[in-house]
Amino acid sequence: MSRPLYRTRVKFCGLTRPGDVRLAGELGVDAVGFVFAPASRRRVEIDAAAAMTHALAPLVDSVALFMDNAADEVREVVRQVKPALLQFHGNEDDAFCRSFGVAYIKAVPMGGGDALDPLSLHSRYPAASAFLLDGHAPGAAGGEGHLFDWASVPKGMTKPFLLAGGLTPDNVFDAVVATLPWGVDVSSGIEVEGDPGVKDGARMRRFVEEVRRADCD
Repeated sequence: MSRPLYRTRVKFCGLTRPGDVRLAGELGVDAVGFVFAPASRRRVEIDAAAAMTHALAPLVDSVALFMDNAADEVREVVRQVKPALLQFHGNEDDAFCRSFGVAYIKAVPMGGGDALDPLSLHSRYPAASAFLLDGHAPGAAGGEGHLFDWASVPKGMTKPFLLAGGLTPDNVFDAVVATLPWGVDVSSGIEVEGDPGVKDGARMRRFVEEVRRADCD
């Protein structure tokens, strides 16, 4: 595949510490994600996420991640955290996702074995700004480091897509070269081993370096 003219965007997800948010900005990361999914080990409280936004560098977006959260909770996050984007991982439909007046990304589980039909996906979520192709199975949460077969990324994705699921500094170069995504999303792959939500500065730096190396390949 020929390399597009754009650079690959980088999103770090599941951040829980202001220092990691600051380092993400220093590394040139495009967005950081705060998790509000009820069952996630990286879930943060709304006031904690709002406080961490003060550590954001200029031109770095915050993304709020949900999985079948109640509408009232999503609205409260929007009010207090003021995310640039919402990201939905559950059974939310397009009407729900767009009802908060904030652009949204819809996560697509790629770990179930069924082929993804991009036409059906786009018709079900016409208001989505982008899709996130993740390695988890339908009904499961993301952020657990599950890889999927990159060959299953369909042609004909007319909206931007982000690649996620099991990405690490050791494989993100190959992932970007193989799929040419609009962006990549990483959580567990840049963490201190065995400590969900606590990022490893060296792994964060090397992940970004490997993405940039792929962009120049």
